[in-house]
This record gives sequence, C-alpha cells and structure tokens, in this order.
Amino acid sequence: MSDLPALVVALPILGSVAALLAGLVRERTGWHVAVLAMAGQVVLTVALAARAFDERVTYVVGWFEAPYGIELVVDGLSATMAVLVAVVSLGVLAYARRAGPRSNPFYATYLLLVTGLTGVSVTGDAFNLYVFIEIMGLAAYVLVAGGRTAESAIAGLKYLIVGTVGASLYLLGVAYAYVATGTLNMADLSNELAAVGHDTTLVQTAFALVVVGLFIKIAVFPLHTWQPDAYADAPPVVSGLISALVSTVATYALVRMVFTVFTVDFLLANPAARTVLAVGGAVSIVVGSVLAVTQTEIKRVLAYSSVSQFGLVVVAIAVANVTALTGAFIHLVGHAVMKGGLFLTAGLVASATGARSVDEYDGLSERVPLGSAALGVLALGMVGVPPAVGFVAKWYIALGSVEAQAWPLAVVILLSTLLTLAYFARLIERMFFRDAPESAPDDRGLVADGATVADVASVSTGMRATVVVAALLAVGLGVVGFEYGQLLEPTIERLLA
Repeated sequence: MSDLPALVVALPILGSVAALLAGLVRERTGWHVAVLAMAGQVVLTVALAARAFDERVTYVVGWFEAPYGIELVVDGLSATMAVLVAVVSLGVLAYARRAGPRSNPFYATYLLLVTGLTGVSVTGDAFNLYVFIEIMGLAAYVLVAGGRTAESAIAGLKYLIVGTVGASLYLLGVAYAYVATGTLNMADLSNELAAVGHDTTLVQTAFALVVVGLFIKIAVFPLHTWQPDAYADAPPVVSGLISALVSTVATYALVRMVFTVFTVDFLLANPAARTVLAVGGAVSIVVGSVLAVTQTEIKRVLAYSSVSQFGLVVVAIAVANVTALTGAFIHLVGHAVMKGGLFLTAGLVASATGARSVDEYDGLSERVPLGSAALGVLALGMVGVPPAVGFVAKWYIALGSVEAQAWPLAVVILLSTLLTLAYFARLIERMFFRDAPESAPDDRGLVADGATVADVASVSTGMRATVVVAALLAVGLGVVGFEYGQLLEPTIERLLA
C-alpha cells in the first residue's frame, strides 16, 4: 500500500484552502498558491504513475479494509488520467497569469475542480465516484458562471441544472446496484453483480441509469445541451480547462463503471446495452460534426466538435476490445491537449484582434502568425493528420472495430475524419488563404507577433508559450503514441479479463 493515492487527492484540497486563507492577508496571491500546488501535484502523479504501470497501487482510507472501507485504486489507466489532470491544469495556469481571472476565490475553486477530477480518476468506490463527480461539477458550475457577462451566469445555471440531473441519475443507478448487492466497492460490485445475474432487471436498470447519467456529463448527443453554452460563454481560461478535462474524466468514469463494475460479461449478456453505446457514440459523431459545421462562432465550433470527438470514444467502449480501448485512451489524452489548446488559442486570438467568429478569421495568419500556426497544427491534429496524436488514436479505434468486425462502426469512424475536416478546413482556409479585411487591427499598427500596440498588454508570453506547447505536444504525443499504446495494453487486457 502507498500513501501516494491519498496525497494526490489531498494536495489540491490543501492548496484550495491555502488560496482562500492567503487572500485574507494579501489579494491576488491565489495564482502563486495554485502554481505551487499544481507543480507538486505533477511530481506526485508522475511518481504514482511510475509505480502504477508496474503494479496496482491501493490505499484504504481509515482503518476499514475493502469492501467495507473507502479504497483508492490506481492502475495504468487511472494514473494516466491523474497525470493528465495535473499537467493540463498546470499548463493552463501559465496562460491564466495574464489572462485572469486573478482573484483568490477563483484559484481556490480551480484547485477544488482539480480535486474532483483527480478523485474521480483514483477512487475504487462507486459512491465516492459520485462524491468526486459532484465536487468536480460544483466547481465547474462556479467557474463557468464566474464570467463578467450575463450569458456566463445563464450558462452556469443551465450547466448546474443539467449536470445535477446527470449526477442524480448516476447516483440512482449506484443505489440500484447497492440494493442488488449490498456493496459499493467497485471490485466487489463486479463479483456480486455477476452473482445476482447480469440479465436481471435490477442490474440492467442500474446499468442504464449509470450510463445515461454519465452520458450527460460527457455531453453525448442529445444529452449535450449544457456544453456549447458552458464552453462558449465561460472566460477563456475556464473554457480551456473544462473542455480539456471535465468530459474527459467523465468518459474515464464511464469506462471504469462499464468494464470494472459491470464487466464485459454484462455486455455479452445484454447485447442491447452494447447497441445503446454504439448508437449513442455513432449519432454523437455525426450530429456533433454537422452542428459544428453550421456554427459561426469559433468557441461553439470547438464545443460541438467535442460532442463528436467523445462520440468516437463511446464507440470504442462499445467495441470493447484491447485495440479499440487503447485508441480510446490515447484519444482522451490527445483530445485534452488539443481541444484545451484550441480554446486557449481562440482566447489568445480574441485578446489580440477581437476576432471571435469564423468570418473574422480572414487573413489571421498575417495578424497573429504564432496563434494561427498553433491553431492550424491543433486543428489538423484533431482531424487526424499524421504524425499528430489524433491519427494514432483514430487508427487504433478503427483497427479495433475491424478486428471486432463491427463494419458499420468502422465506416462511421473513418467518416468522422472527413466530418472533422469539414469544420476545421474552413478555418484553415480563411486563416492562411484569404486576405485580412481592411478594417482588421493590422491597420492600427502591428508589433512583433502581429498584435497591435494597444493589445500587446493583453497577450502575454505565458499565453503564447501555452498554445505553442499544446501544439508541440499534439505532434510529440503522436510520435510516441504507438509506444504509449503498447504500455497501456497490459492494463487494458486486465480490465477486459
């Protein structure tokens, strides 16, 4: 047993309290506290991952052994999520230094969100998964509603209402499973649910409620309605953070509940459950892409793109073999880096030029060359152009579908590449192959990277560095993607055993 699983949950909580207390002494110290906490979190999660890929790391909270006590369990998959949460959260802080918000309560809430995300990643208990989902949700609602506009408050309220429905359905599903088995420990639940019978109405109802509740958290079509407003109306820093991590961790929770708790045997005993996952994912891919194409505002294009991209992961869950699930996890990591980077780049462009719609991106490469280059790389990565990580993920998922002879899903996965190209190609065409309009900011006097003199103060080196690092990671993760896939395979084989 190791204390590391408990420490990675405790550190951001302590950081959150420290940020609030520091605010009593001196304002605007929250960012520094958050950076220290997240730097420590990166060190702890990397140390945890170094052990978790070799052996399953567990921690029992208190003195009550599992299945009666609360257990934290970390394997290669949960360690991947914990490291991803820590690294992305630290990277977004570099962007937030100038972009703001700068208040201590904001950074206390920021660290509380990291607590929820990390807790979901490492818990081995179905009820505590709900607790951490609620912590994650409540912090995200506050951050979204914290923008300066009325639209932010409305988006936060909508997110709160829909998100609460999703969490309640998940909790109701866990309650059904508890009634059937008398336990909440995930490993124990899997054995007891099998003993009760995977084809019983009680177990089937529990599965349905858990999946629908998490579909809402992931934003699978048509349960996605909270997402576009939350992403589009939140401050850029918040958009970058929640677009990268919230639905990603919720999808990890779906993987854990489907394969650790209900297991592959449940899917084999209930073909309809597998069909629901497959159809839900496929419809989300197609409709999310179509909706993205029809949007005129950049952040809404990116938001509907996420509806489509997470549909791809849900399809991989329905395929349920080692190859497809390896692709699903690579896609979760790649999507977090690329989509978070895209939202932050959109924020940088808006700060430098005021451009927020597709039409306003005409000739953007002349006005903001660095931001345009980063956005172009990230967009092509999302499409799946080699050597970006998006290509590796889609290759694994498509190959997994072929291995499972799920031909309709394989066609939809290949179609998803063309659909993604449909909404990103028009951005790339406008940025690099059209002239800037006469009223563009370059008439007001350009400086080094294309921003105006008046705008330079709002675009910091940290903001530029963050989007460049995101673009480089999109390519770098693709280069090592197949090696990372081989590292994941033993853990996924145990998950499916």
